[in-house]
Amino acid sequence: MTVLVVGAAGQLGEAMTARLAAEHRVISLVRADLDLTRFTDVIKHFRSINPDVVINCAGYNNVDQAQNDQEAAMNANAFAVRALARAAAQANAMLVHYSSDFVFAGTATVPYTEADRPEPQSVYAQSKLLGEWMAADAPQHYVLRVESLFGGPKRRSSIDRIADAVRSGAVAPVFVDRVVSPSFVNDVVDATRHLLRTRPAFGTYHCVNSGHATWLDVGREIAKLLGKSEQSLKPVHVKDVSLPAPRPQYAALSNARLAATGFVMPTWQDAIARYLQGTAA
Repeated sequence: MTVLVVGAAGQLGEAMTARLAAEHRVISLVRADLDLTRFTDVIKHFRSINPDVVINCAGYNNVDQAQNDQEAAMNANAFAVRALARAAAQANAMLVHYSSDFVFAGTATVPYTEADRPEPQSVYAQSKLLGEWMAADAPQHYVLRVESLFGGPKRRSSIDRIADAVRSGAVAPVFVDRVVSPSFVNDVVDATRHLLRTRPAFGTYHCVNSGHATWLDVGREIAKLLGKSEQSLKPVHVKDVSLPAPRPQYAALSNARLAATGFVMPTWQDAIARYLQGTAA
């Protein structure tokens, strides 16, 4: 099977390319290779590559900057997805696209399911929801919502920031009242592989590690796993931090629909333990 990975230089794209290469013919493209907003260019690449599957790991992920850079966010997160979806439809190819917990308002008290109504609260969130809608232009499509993504060699995630601070004894601010369900890139790749192999019903799936926690809970787990003190963790409240773009305060996602297909995501604690073992200093 020929798999085209778009956004291959990013956190998820690098892991996707490396881990799928053992099973499939993988062609990876970075931003310099293809302008995803130019539909004619996308079509030319599809005709030359003839992919069976296109996996879109590209995106605009600067949540705060998007507030003042709306055109760039919409182009990358929505209109580029439309181009890929329409090209995939013409090629009879499957599209896998990744979205975000930010599509929800964050006012729930139990984990969001795929049936819950999205209520994006920022430009970034709006662009991600539009991207979900655009992905549906491909009849064969999966939209996987991921959250607080961590893993890969670039070490730019919130979990990396906390772990580095705990290791060094520096201060790591952590929310005591923001609830998340982190996603380990290796597990996201394995879930994607499962969908490619088993082909359950097309549509939207939450692809996060099982369970949920506050960022303070996550920080405490990291400190415990590293055998370090919790003194580096500085508890903060959402209301006390001024950010240009609002975040969903309760962002836990249920992955029960994905589990029903036969793939159970490991717990977030297990995922962090495996990741820290691989990044031991």
